[in-house]
Amino acid sequence: MWLRISCDLTFDIEVTTPFILMLRPRSGLQQWVASDEFKITPNISVIEFTDNYGNLCQRLVAPPGHFSICTKADIKTSELVDVGFGAAFIEIQNLPDSVLSYLLPSRYCESDRFSEMAMSITAHQSPGYDQVATIETWLRNTISYIPGSSNYPISAIEVNFKQSGVCRDLAHLGIALCRSLSIPARMVVGYLYNLEPMDMHAWFEAYVGGRWYTFDATQAGPKGGYVAIGYGHDAADVAMYNQFGPSVYPMSQVVQVELIEENL
Repeated sequence: MWLRISCDLTFDIEVTTPFILMLRPRSGLQQWVASDEFKITPNISVIEFTDNYGNLCQRLVAPPGHFSICTKADIKTSELVDVGFGAAFIEIQNLPDSVLSYLLPSRYCESDRFSEMAMSITAHQSPGYDQVATIETWLRNTISYIPGSSNYPISAIEVNFKQSGVCRDLAHLGIALCRSLSIPARMVVGYLYNLEPMDMHAWFEAYVGGRWYTFDATQAGPKGGYVAIGYGHDAADVAMYNQFGPSVYPMSQVVQVELIEENL
């Protein structure tokens, strides 16, 4: 399916403020970027770089006053996500080097605190994909998904205590539970077609059977239409923007995802 994604951010900057942005998608196994636009007003110098996770990032210094970022891209992505029941757990010694860091606790995913809980949730499941699918179902049935209920990241321990959260929070708890079973897991942020209410979205991926699989406890079941913007250990690695100096919040944020013609 072909999707047109866009995100428009508007700020009122009081003092000269450095930004690091993560708003441009890249092509990969699951998506193809046919075209993209990136506009900043006023027209200032932008330096693009690739971070340690392969995400496309932009550095700039915003001057005082009205400041806006407008991004748009046409992307081909799958109508369905792959499902891999029975995909095997990969023993640590056989994991690729690039995957190993996703086994470790991180700022918002305290996986060293969830071993007993994860074993209880996944009891009697085959090691690997089936365990992760059971974690996803447990999250969907246990943790209330409340869009807009949190403006800042909270950790897996806090999510489990609150028993509710936004998409990012459910992903943090899912990642922590997976890692506590020695299953590599990572955070993904981006867009989802037909998400209600429409906004930027977060989900997680787990590495089983020799590849990454998508899991999203905020949705009723497997569906397609995902567009990834950033990958990382948790929300600390995949912020849409980081600003340095006095706190700056968008005056407006408009996110859109629409289905477009197949014959681009």
